Amino acid sequence: MAHHAPRRGEWRRVMLQLTPAWLTLIAGFIFLWHSGLWYVVIGQEGGPMAAQERVRAPELEGGIEWLNTDTPLSLAGLRGKIVLLDFWTYCCINCLHVIPELQRLETDFPNELVVIGVHSAKFPNEGESENIRQAILRYDIEHPVVNDREFQIWRRYGPQAWPTLVLIDPEGYVVGGISGEGHYETLKGIIGRLVDEHRERGTLNEQPLSLALEKAAFHAPILSFPGKVEADPERDRLFIADSSHNRILLTTRTGRVLDVAGTGAAGAADGSFEAASFDHPQGLALAGDSLYVADTENHLIRRLDLKARTVTTVAGTGQPSFRGFRRGRARDVPLGSPWDVLVENDIVYIAMAGPHQIWALNVRHQEIGPYAGSSKEARIDGPLMQAALAQPSGLASDGSQLFVADSEVSAIRTVSLNPRGTVSTIVGVDLFEFGDTDGQGDAVRLQHPLGVAYHNNVVYVADTYNHKIKRVGPGLRTSVTFLGSGQPGFRDADTGQEAEFYEPSGLSIADGTLYIADTNNHAIRVADLETGRVSTLQITGLSEGPELRPAYVWPNLEELSLASQTVRAGRTSLTVDVEIPPPFKLNPGSPLEYQVELNGATLAGGMRTPERDGQFPIEIPLNLSAGATELRVAVGLVYCKEGQDGVCLVKSLRWTLPVETASDGEDSLRIEHRLVPEWTYGTESVPGIS
Repeated sequence: MAHHAPRRGEWRRVMLQLTPAWLTLIAGFIFLWHSGLWYVVIGQEGGPMAAQERVRAPELEGGIEWLNTDTPLSLAGLRGKIVLLDFWTYCCINCLHVIPELQRLETDFPNELVVIGVHSAKFPNEGESENIRQAILRYDIEHPVVNDREFQIWRRYGPQAWPTLVLIDPEGYVVGGISGEGHYETLKGIIGRLVDEHRERGTLNEQPLSLALEKAAFHAPILSFPGKVEADPERDRLFIADSSHNRILLTTRTGRVLDVAGTGAAGAADGSFEAASFDHPQGLALAGDSLYVADTENHLIRRLDLKARTVTTVAGTGQPSFRGFRRGRARDVPLGSPWDVLVENDIVYIAMAGPHQIWALNVRHQEIGPYAGSSKEARIDGPLMQAALAQPSGLASDGSQLFVADSEVSAIRTVSLNPRGTVSTIVGVDLFEFGDTDGQGDAVRLQHPLGVAYHNNVVYVADTYNHKIKRVGPGLRTSVTFLGSGQPGFRDADTGQEAEFYEPSGLSIADGTLYIADTNNHAIRVADLETGRVSTLQITGLSEGPELRPAYVWPNLEELSLASQTVRAGRTSLTVDVEIPPPFKLNPGSPLEYQVELNGATLAGGMRTPERDGQFPIEIPLNLSAGATELRVAVGLVYCKEGQDGVCLVKSLRWTLPVETASDGEDSLRIEHRLVPEWTYGTESVPGIS
């Protein structure tokens, strides 16, 4: 299954610029026509078919930034390597399904094959390089990725869908291309034949390719990309899907860790909390002493027995299936990327993102099957199994219907709990109609929402790619921003719309408090439903855990020390002013990144984009308690030299700032710095370019 490229709305302009490409599927072959030439992959029964003319693969020019490598790559520089291009976008569930297949191919051909991810974003939020970097870390991608935000590389190759894979031989010619997922065996066979052929001809380069992985520069947060959270008001507990640590945390509602389920290593083992393993778990649903878990990348539903401290698999085979129509015994039916779960009357409802459906697991009879959705990816209302959803990712309920975060159509849908009922839409329009617009009815726009929670006739929505929490009224079909400035960042605040989040993905409510899985901030945020005040849950009592990874990376880092400053305790601010001497200036296409740490904990952080105050000086609100302390303040920036010999440089600065608090202290803190450009004209080294 492939996720087809945009054809309407804002994205129509992009499509009109693309070079035409025609796809025809005949007897297992994918033919693509581009610029008047045919090229083809693969018959399932043999090597590449004879083409009318060999096609030289277009160069990989036009990307705005390369990740997982310290230098841009070119096909000319990769002569002798077999290259597999993966055209993807990180919102797309089909693209995520391809990642394990690519990892297997990289393991099979470690020195012969180079996989390059060409990230051509569907949503505006996905076009930011820092957001792609976070996706690389979240999904443990270890091959180079180029941010093709302007679709320059896409236009040259002419794919029609995400994901599309294009294979290039060691001499730089296109072997062929194929869309969708599930092509591991086919690709392995073709790559194996290419290896044999070019090894015999002496045209194969088997020297390892040196990479600079994004994860190499990271420190360790307590949580890693938490996807969902479940509150238990009766027993004062929280359950946290610590997704990229492959474990479930049980804490008090004040953050003290009570228990941990999962070794931290990716796996699917049942057993005690200490022996069991998960693979990027997401949704959680509490039912008595059982906690049901959507074990997403294992394609399983797991059950935690909270009294016995054991984990058992209750649904799925461990093998993915994305066709969406099979019913049967729960352990005999393959599942497709379950993303959230909700329990009503001994039925576990499952947001099955892979086949774009809602499934139902009958706990008593141990039977499972589709409940709503035809498996077509679209926004179509109507009877349960005739309706269409698009990558449902979050569930809530008022007892008579499910509320669904239908992420790929940027919509909030309802699914009747009456088996003769219907699917309808509260807000949201279509696959390529998205944005950040409050209002009523069809005027409302969201951007890839992943989480929902229901309370007092209001659906709270994690509007993930808008970095906001919104209130949606089911009856009047209204949507208003409740929390979040819309700026990706990490900021607590007394007023909700001054707070900042970074791709929040999961919500749960208990006793007037909203708990938020703030995924890319590696944190659980806490919001008062009445006042809108936002704070961060401090996780304590976790003595040890798996090897962890951080939220920020600082390339070309310079460490600096400052003299002590005295400030009043309480709410204050920090101003950072970096002077960039002419003829250099900030790159308007690259955001400023910043982070403030106190004793190893992040107080504030995020990005300032050029259109939203992405210039120096930047002012960062802080809240400091009384007593002496030490702040570590980091900023990352890209600056460029104007003129014919122009060059863009990457620089990170991190200051250690001793701080004392006193009643007669200053109102705010300030850091000033004059940048010394690391650039030499001519052929000498350029230290600012890694």
